[in-house]
Amino acid sequence: MKPFVRRSLAALIVLALIAAGAWWLTRPKPIPVRLVEAARGTVEATLSNTRAGEIEACQRTKLSTIVGGRIDFLGVKEGDHVEAGQVLMRLWNDDQEARLAVNRAQLDTSRKRVQEACTQADNAEREAARQSELFRRNFISASREEQARTEARARRAACDTARADTRTAEAQITATATDRQRTVLIAPFAGTVAKITGELGEYSTPSPPGVPTPPAIDLIDESCLYVKAPMDEIDAPKIHPGQTARVTLDALPGTIFDARVKRVAPYITAVEKQARTVDVDIDFVQPEKARGLLVGYSADAEIVLDVRENTLRIPTATLREGNRVLVYRSEDGTLVEREIKTGVANWEYTEVLDGLTAGEHVVSSLEREGIKAGARVKPEDAGTAPR
Repeated sequence: MKPFVRRSLAALIVLALIAAGAWWLTRPKPIPVRLVEAARGTVEATLSNTRAGEIEACQRTKLSTIVGGRIDFLGVKEGDHVEAGQVLMRLWNDDQEARLAVNRAQLDTSRKRVQEACTQADNAEREAARQSELFRRNFISASREEQARTEARARRAACDTARADTRTAEAQITATATDRQRTVLIAPFAGTVAKITGELGEYSTPSPPGVPTPPAIDLIDESCLYVKAPMDEIDAPKIHPGQTARVTLDALPGTIFDARVKRVAPYITAVEKQARTVDVDIDFVQPEKARGLLVGYSADAEIVLDVRENTLRIPTATLREGNRVLVYRSEDGTLVEREIKTGVANWEYTEVLDGLTAGEHVVSSLEREGIKAGARVKPEDAGTAPR
């Protein structure tokens, strides 16, 4: 081989080596990525409340007297547990007590008049019968016999009138007692006194319809609790009584209560023009575990619509627009974009019906720069890197 050819060939080899070295040194470095494996597991289709729900008592009443008056008796304080029928508060009602005493005296007088008038009526009727027998035997005149019968009818009428007066007196007692009940607050059920508005000796004002006057006593039955959760109006047709649900509380992080849908409100609540929700009542499956929770606790409810067990799934966060994922190819360390068919999904997992096989790895760190189809990547955890 001629010297010139040998020198040219050597120069070309050197240039090729330099170019290869430059390419090797300047080539893009693999991008670190987080990978997750497509594996089998359980996927649930769920709905969650759009705004915070809250713990409610099955029975809660805000009691107020029917009439206004000065508080004369306050038998409870906030936090007390009361029984059904217990007197909680009473307004001054001495005038009604005096009127009731008068009514009772009138009733007693009326009953005595009944006894007197009806006794006289019985005697008059017996006398009329005796006079009729004497008239039949021609011992007395017809006028005398008629006079005796008229006297008996008059005495019987007086007896009936006295009985009517007695019924009137009894009705007056009932009316006065009813008026007295307007000044008394009685617990309609057993529960805990949450709040009292007013002190002994103060004037209590009733809450008339349409006027937001504070009630005198707020009574809560804390033995029965449930969750009221607002759900988006779009999801309302999917929710039905009896569906399984889960309840979590901000006050008890990490604690999950098994629950069940009890009722879906038959109307939409419009908090704002664009916030239209339906209230869903959710019962605790094990009420004893909910005892001790405070009424008013903020609560989140997750309603389970459908469940797929032992199905192929991937984290929902790995999905891109158009149900596409970036699949890691271990042969050359690059990413391949693939469209998949999805099924049941929630915020955590999505069911894969077609497009992936168990064991394949997809990218979960989609937010990183340069993550796209064809990019060279390197799994972050080399110890668990897929092969």
